[in-house]
Amino acid sequence: MQQQQPYNIDLSQTTPVHCEKCHHEHFIEVLLMRKLSPMLSPTGQPALIPIPVYACNKCGNVNEEFLPKEANESL
Repeated sequence: MQQQQPYNIDLSQTTPVHCEKCHHEHFIEVLLMRKLSPMLSPTGQPALIPIPVYACNKCGNVNEEFLPKEANESL
């Protein structure tokens, strides 16, 4: 089954994205999990926040460009 592209873009005008570690070019969606303190949570309870990111399908690396800006600053 072929997935539809969300935009009418000529793919020959794009550049491939490669894994920063192993240079593989296939990725899977994974979740980056963040904890939220009860003091900052709207419910007053601790919370886990799932953030979708893409990991290399071969080695599992998440390229820095795929991470939310705030996650890059805390690493």
